[in-house]
Amino acid sequence: MAEFLMPSLGADMEAGTLVEWLKQPGDRVKRGDVVAVVETQKGAIEVDIFEDGIIERWLVEPGTTVPVGTPLALIGSGEPAAAIPASIPRVPVSASASEVPPAPGPQPWVPLPIEPKPRSHRPRASPAARRWAAERGIALDALTGSGPRGAIVLDDVERAVASLAPLPTAAKRLDFGEMRRAIAAAMSRSKREIPHYYLSTTVDLTRALAWLETVNATRPPAQRLLLAALLLRAVAGALGKAPEFNGYYTAEGFQPTAGIHIGAAIAIRGGGLIAPAIHDVNRLSLDEVMARLRDLVARARSGALRSSELSDPTITVTNLGERGVEAVFGIIYPPQVALVGFGAPVERPWAASGQVALRRVLTATLAADHRASDGHRGALFLADIDRRLQNPEAL
Repeated sequence: MAEFLMPSLGADMEAGTLVEWLKQPGDRVKRGDVVAVVETQKGAIEVDIFEDGIIERWLVEPGTTVPVGTPLALIGSGEPAAAIPASIPRVPVSASASEVPPAPGPQPWVPLPIEPKPRSHRPRASPAARRWAAERGIALDALTGSGPRGAIVLDDVERAVASLAPLPTAAKRLDFGEMRRAIAAAMSRSKREIPHYYLSTTVDLTRALAWLETVNATRPPAQRLLLAALLLRAVAGALGKAPEFNGYYTAEGFQPTAGIHIGAAIAIRGGGLIAPAIHDVNRLSLDEVMARLRDLVARARSGALRSSELSDPTITVTNLGERGVEAVFGIIYPPQVALVGFGAPVERPWAASGQVALRRVLTATLAADHRASDGHRGALFLADIDRRLQNPEAL
């Protein structure tokens, strides 16, 4: 028997409110399934589970606020049986054993059905489209492909996702005052406990921007790449050679991680900020990174993020270029050990091949934890990001 706990969705979270259960007692669940919606200072988050089993009992009722680490449900490993009724009594945290269990909570949100069209063979689809459709619960048989020879591509899957029923509006409310207080507490802790050091370098973007212009010239707007995708891929590639910037600093010291899960800082309309993870960026193509980034931005602003996207980032990247800022020196988000910042591309006189000309350049910065790395390694890390941006076709 295992316990499903209220997850920690960042250093600024101390408690969460269970909004609703999306699985019932007796339901079989597997790793990655969304089982509940939890409200935090940063909105309503879909909580996914990290093990396989059967939900045997709810321990917390919807509407209850409990600290991080509180057991929310019991997960068994056996097969469903008649001995497990469809609605096992659920015990509120504040209730005694003699109290009568309350009525069941609200029904889960279900996407609008997409009627599949009959096909006599496995639908043609790109690997990225197959993976993305599987993650979002979209049946490929239901889609019409717009790619070569009718193949289903990422854009087709994204349109299908956009057609799903929205989350209940009550789950989207954000308390921006509470969010600011939570961010302030986390950043104050970071500055107190983490010995920051800062580095910056100037990157010539001439080749990268010219390559982007050429690639995007033949694409429809929905499939065009943004500079942000190149920046994320360059950071991920450089982390492969600089693992001391990818991981967490805990009571046991620095713990590097195998996966490169980049938290992309996203501004929420109204004044909030959130940095959900794009998982395994080093294994994604530029088109996949761009699709994931678009999806994250849309879901972050509508309140439809998953718990794993908030608890998994191994490093944060913030890009304030679109706001016109030339450089950003960020504060590390604990327990991470590094933050990479990018400013706006600007024109500057630049010496190249013995001549001075106007070039579009960008300031890249690094905030890093001196307990996990030093300035020498930080300088090599930034230089590697620069080098990769000079070869955009290899990203």
